[in-house]
Amino acid sequence: MTATLVAQNVAGGYGHRILFDSLDLTVAPGDVVGVVGANGAGKSTLLRLLAGVDAPAAGSVSLAPSDAFVGWLPQEHERVVGETVAAYIGRRTGCAQATNDMDAAAAALADPSLAADGTDPADVYSTALDRWLASGAADLDERIPVVLAELGLELDAGSAVHARMTDLSGGQAARVGLAALLLSRFDIVLLDEPTNDLDLDGLERLEAFVRGLRGGAVLVSHDREFLARAVTRVLELDLAQGTNRVYGGGYEAYLEERATLRRHLREKYDEFADKKADLVARARTQREWSSQGVRNAMKKSPDNDKIKRKASAESSEKQAQKVRQMESRIARLDEVEEPRKEWQLEFTIGSAPRSSSVVSTLSSAVLNQGSFTLGPVSLQVNAGDRIGITGPNGAGKSTLLRALLGRQTPDEGSASLGASVEIGEIDQARSLLVGSAPLADAFEALVPEMASGEVRTLLAKFGLRADHVTRPVGELSPGERTRAALALLQARGVNLLVLDEPTNHLDLPAIEQLEQALESYEGTLLLVTHDRRMLDTVRIDRRWQVEQGRVTEG
Repeated sequence: MTATLVAQNVAGGYGHRILFDSLDLTVAPGDVVGVVGANGAGKSTLLRLLAGVDAPAAGSVSLAPSDAFVGWLPQEHERVVGETVAAYIGRRTGCAQATNDMDAAAAALADPSLAADGTDPADVYSTALDRWLASGAADLDERIPVVLAELGLELDAGSAVHARMTDLSGGQAARVGLAALLLSRFDIVLLDEPTNDLDLDGLERLEAFVRGLRGGAVLVSHDREFLARAVTRVLELDLAQGTNRVYGGGYEAYLEERATLRRHLREKYDEFADKKADLVARARTQREWSSQGVRNAMKKSPDNDKIKRKASAESSEKQAQKVRQMESRIARLDEVEEPRKEWQLEFTIGSAPRSSSVVSTLSSAVLNQGSFTLGPVSLQVNAGDRIGITGPNGAGKSTLLRALLGRQTPDEGSASLGASVEIGEIDQARSLLVGSAPLADAFEALVPEMASGEVRTLLAKFGLRADHVTRPVGELSPGERTRAALALLQARGVNLLVLDEPTNHLDLPAIEQLEQALESYEGTLLLVTHDRRMLDTVRIDRRWQVEQGRVTEG
């Protein structure tokens, strides 16, 4: 069905902290609204309010019609132990819940004592049946293997029932997540970071799905190219200014309009500040003249010269009147609040002395990873090379990195790492910082030469403050762990920088800061990413394409 979602004067946050308020948004059929803002601005919080999972602190969220099928697909950083592929898809599409509701309604229809008080079992069953049919649950089992096959996962209906999500690789799990979205039949869909872990083929399929939606969509994403291709409007949650604003015309139009708006706000404030400063300076001068005139009159006029004393008093009063007039003009100025500066992640990548001229080599190397084989591969990485590595999920990019870094020995052929190579790495799993130790302790263990105070100061520069550094690393969000990993790159000296999907879980300002840091970095770079804007922005002089266990240079 066609459905419209309306948020009116909504406020949201967590605990006693309000992140946004007075938010108005209408999502009609065909609308694709991209929600942007710094990490912590309340983007995921907003999706929960729109989905009806949480209640807003103020305002209202309504649906027309009220029984519209809204799908909320949050980020899931951890897989559910024991959950099969089919169960995962059933849960994410809403089909499993629709089936449970229909089964419960059917049981109440057969035995009215099971029905909730004040309800008609026949009406409840009719509503549940309509939702079950609308969700696509009736033929979901038949559709699952077809869509999985289209995405390169050969799982028949039986395999999908038994294969566990925890047994899949990261790339396979990402494709199952995309399959759940493609199999869904929501009237309105709410997506939280849907591009994370998708390869280029997956991104193109996701874009085609979003553009082809007849219903409305609200999505949170930090993938700039995806936003540019998919969204029709942008809702910005500006944490620094405490404002929210809807921009029409797509992502590129949003960037231009935001830049213009910010420039105008700054110009308006500067004009106000200059005018106020001028009036304040003139008032100060008038006061000084008035005070000086009184002192001079007292010195020059004898006590019995009443005429001169009167004239001096009148002159002083005139000066005082001018001061009061100036102060009145200052008070009548329309106050313009200074635009607050956004917190920005500003960092550089620590450099180490130059490594040997040959950083790493693979010679006819073959590496087996279960049923997957990479190679034979013969490659050489030279000092100063800046290499971009792309390829589908599951093609062997992570295996290639392990071989180049000397972490996996080839089953055939050879691999060697050069001398004086200092590696700095952000791997896809962010595995450098894991476990139950507090962040500050885990960080200090990796850079023992830094004092505790220096560690906390550095982490604070990356937005990780007192409430973060005392928390166990395992309880931090992926975005927070990514920022901690970036801080580690600044603390350590490196001459071989390895970044595996570094933009996952970073907000847009942090991604842009990372790109700037990479521009000034002079060491060797291995960059694995599906972020198309980053590939275009970062200076790369070699490109490797990894596909089906083979590596080609183009």
